[in-house]
Formats: sequence, C-alpha cells, structure tokens
Amino acid sequence: MGRHRTDELDGGYRASEPPSRRRARTSRGRVLVPLAGAVALAVLLGVAAFVIFNRDHDCSGGKLPLRVVATPDIQPALNKIAGNYNKAMHSIDSKCVDVTVAKEPATRTANALAAGKASADFWVADSSLLLESVRATGSGGAELPQPEGSVALSPVVLATARTSAAKLEGTLKPSWTAMIEAANVANVDGPGRKVRVLALDPQKSSAGLAALMAAAGAAKAAKQDKALVGALKELSGQLASDSSALLASLTVKSGSRVPVGVASEQAVYSHNTRKPEAPVIALYPEEGTLSLDYPIMVLTKDPQTLKAAAGFKKELTGEPAKKVLRDAGFRSTDGKAGDALSKEKGFTPAAPQALTPPDAAAVARMVQTWSRLNLGTRLLTLLDVSGTMALPVPGTGMTRMQAINKIATEGLGLFPPDSEMGLWTFSTHLDERGRDWKELVTVGPVSEQINGTLRKDILVRTFAQIQAKATGDTGLNDTVKAAYTQLTRTYKEDKINTLLILTDGAGNDDPDGGLSNAGLLQFLRSTYNPKRPISILLIAFGPEAEKGKQQMDALARATGGEAYIAKDVLQVRDFFLQGMERRLCTPNCDG
Repeated sequence: MGRHRTDELDGGYRASEPPSRRRARTSRGRVLVPLAGAVALAVLLGVAAFVIFNRDHDCSGGKLPLRVVATPDIQPALNKIAGNYNKAMHSIDSKCVDVTVAKEPATRTANALAAGKASADFWVADSSLLLESVRATGSGGAELPQPEGSVALSPVVLATARTSAAKLEGTLKPSWTAMIEAANVANVDGPGRKVRVLALDPQKSSAGLAALMAAAGAAKAAKQDKALVGALKELSGQLASDSSALLASLTVKSGSRVPVGVASEQAVYSHNTRKPEAPVIALYPEEGTLSLDYPIMVLTKDPQTLKAAAGFKKELTGEPAKKVLRDAGFRSTDGKAGDALSKEKGFTPAAPQALTPPDAAAVARMVQTWSRLNLGTRLLTLLDVSGTMALPVPGTGMTRMQAINKIATEGLGLFPPDSEMGLWTFSTHLDERGRDWKELVTVGPVSEQINGTLRKDILVRTFAQIQAKATGDTGLNDTVKAAYTQLTRTYKEDKINTLLILTDGAGNDDPDGGLSNAGLLQFLRSTYNPKRPISILLIAFGPEAEKGKQQMDALARATGGEAYIAKDVLQVRDFFLQGMERRLCTPNCDG
C-alpha cells in the first residue's frame, strides 16, 4: 500500500513549510491577480491618453508657420508669449503651429499693406488712430483690414525728468491746454519762457498722433484754436526722431527751460528700465488722454493659417499672456496695471480718464493740417510807404510806418528758418519808370546769404531803414497785380505761397488811374487757382483802415485769404496765427 509523500506540493506549498510562510505566499498570490488587472488598466488608460494627447499635439505633418509682425515696443512681450505657445505644441491638421514674431514700425507695415507687399499673416499695430490716418491718405489705405480686438493699452502721457518735476510746480500743470500755451510761438510771455515742449512726429509716431489729437480736442473745447496753430507751428520744428530719443533728451540739461515731452506710458517704463540712473516720470493730463490700443489684424487668407491665427489670438486674451504684457509696462485692455506701473516707479496705477477717440474724418483733417504746416512758407510782403504812413498814431508815440514795421518784425518772427521771404514797397512812382512798387529783397530762403549776409538779417535791417514817401500816393492795385503775377509764375508746390500786404488801409488813390478796384478783383478771381493757391493776407493799422475794410475783405476773399485791422500792435500775433490757420484749410475754408 503506497504512502503519500509528505514533501509533495499540497495546494502549491510544501507541507514542511511553516504556517506563517504559507500564509505569506497565499497573500502574495491573491494580490497578483488584481495588480495585474490594474497594470493592464493603466496601460490601456495611458494608451488612450497618448492617443488623445497626440491628437491635439500631432506634429507628424511638420510645422505650420504663423508669421506675426508687431511694433518694436510690444514685440519682445509677444515674442515671449509666442515661445510659451509653441512649447505647448498646438496642432492643426497634424501640423504644430510655429509662431514667430518680427518687429517693424507700424507705419512701415501699413505702407507695405497699402502697396500690397506685406508678407505677415498676423499684425499687431500700436494704434487704431494710425490705421485711420493711413486710410485717410488714400493710395491703397482703404484696403487695410479692420482690427479684430486689442492686445493691450498704453495711455499717452506728458513726461519730464524726475529731477525736473519740482520745477514745473506753479509753472505747468499736467494738461493738454497748458502744453499748448507753453508751445504757442505767439505767446512770448506765457509758460514757454520756462518750459520747452518736445513732440513726436504724428506722421511717423502713433504716440505723436494720439498726443496731437488729444491736444486738438482740448484746444477746441477751450476755444484755443489759434493757440493750437501757434503751438503746432512751433512743435513742427521741435520734433524728436522717436520716443527713446525724446525721453533721453528730457534728462539732459540744455538751457534754463525745463523740457517736457509726450510719450506712451510704456515707453516711459521702458526708458526707466534701460536707464535707471536718469529716470523720467509720467504726468497724466487732467483732461484725460488717448491710449495706444495695439489692435490685432489677421492678414492671411490661407484656411490652415487662419486656424492658427485664431488660436494665437485666443492665447493673447488669456491671463498668462496678460501678465506678460503687464510685466512689460503695458496695461490690460480693461486698463489694469501691473507692478511695473507702480507709484514708486513714477506712475499712477489707476487707469487715467479716457478721452473719446476721434472719428476718421477728424483724424484725416488733423493729418492734413500737420502736412500743410510742414510744407513751409513762401511769403512776399508788400509794404505801404505812401505819404500817410508818416502820420503819427495817436497814443502810441509812433508813426504809422514805425507801427507797421513793428508789426512786420513781430509777425515775420513767427515763421521758421526754412521759410522763403521777400520784400517790396509800394506807393506811386517809386522808380524812374513810374512803377508803383520797388523790389527791395528778392524772395528766397531766409537762411540764404546775399553778398555775405543772411536774407533774414537783410529783411530786418531793410524794414528798420524804410521811410515813407512824403508826396507818395498809395498805388495799391497795380502793385498787387504785379506781385500776384510773379508769385503765380514762380509758384512752389512744396510751400504755402502767400502775398502779405501791410498798409494803413487808405486803399488805392493812384493819381494816374491805374487798375480799378473792380479790375483788380476780376484779375484775382480769374487768376486764382485752387489747385495752386496763393492767398492774400492783408493787415492794416491806422485810423483810416476801417474806410477801406470792404475792399480789403474783397481782395483777400478772392484768393481764399483774410484781412485784419490792428488796433494794437500786439494783435499782430493773433492775426498772423489766424492767417496761418486759414492757409491750412485753403482752398476749402468757407465750405
């Protein structure tokens, strides 16, 4: 009879093993089954996750490039956002989106687009105002795309060196109207004696355009239209090449006047980051301000690239992207500031009052005004030297001639050094041929030398030496015809061509007859060409001026000009500014 072996496996264990060890083996065996199931489930879940992940991040088809172009101020922040976006491997149709961000001035991109030569898929400009100004110029501007939202904001502010801020107290309050007063070339007794205002070219800088529009709006509200023209004329010769150059110049000592400029808030932050040893502070205009709004424009037409553009545009609205922008000195589109714009750093964290953005028509008008201001001036002055000019002006201690000469010196001093000027006198029989006019200084650049002397100095000296012809009559009409004919023949497209008449307002009393009043008006109306406008600016001074006002007005209006009667020599500043203002709208000033 056989015996069972006690060393046979019994239930998978040796009979000789201790009970505790048997229990341990039994427990391990029981765990293996569910553990194996868990591992299998994890593998299955991992495979599913891998499939799902790769479905959203499938780069098997290569890269899908999205070419973004942005203005230099915001490009570094957008480039950082794009780097993070690329790392996240956003996939479209098995291609991973690869965003690159190039920097380019907005005006250059806009002009390239208008010419049909832009190569970017996605554009972040710095201002919607710039787009309106480009559209206003024609020549393809109407083809620019409409913005699709905004990336960030940066208010346009006044700025001065931190070391100069205390000197401005009591001299210049932070406002657009105060800036206009300080920059007005005709306000020689104003804050401009202590403050020097610097500007950015609105044709090249969006911050400069925004400042111009904000100042123009403030001037209109304060009824400072003439002062605005005087300020713009002055500022057109005080332009910095860009924000960096302007802000750097604020910290350089130059004369006794405190320099104040305009820039975006972010440009001030950027300057202080680069040059902490020469900080600038932001001054927020009390009327409120306009902001650079960094509009988004999708330029591509390709279906796949359009999807990529939509994805990146959505990324720019997320909180991570907003934080990157705030850390770079921008505000979120709701005006929220980050730590970069703290009070300790010279900023006001609360969003400044926002002015209502101007419409496209207002932008177009201001761009045209600025363009005409910078055309330069070509001015021929006709100075009355008839016998009545030797008469005294009651209460002034001056003769009419002396008063007129003072008016001329005051007025001509308002024009910039690149102006072209000349001077004729008029009366009757001023030369041996019996002509009623005499050319004393030919029309030409005031900075040009004539026999070793600047034309500007010759004009000043000549005005001071002119005497009235005691027996002379006025002879105005023949002189105007001759001068207007010469200006028409020598017209210059790049200048504002003007005939300035300075007289005591006695009209035309030529004993030889000459051209009649009606004949002169007919000549001017038939000769005036609105496409090549030459306007008459007439300024009279003296008690008899009112008698000739009707004829004076008719002469000026026939050429889109204006006539003024000065009761005070100092009024000439306003008259020249009014004449300047009118020339800016020629030939459509009255309709």
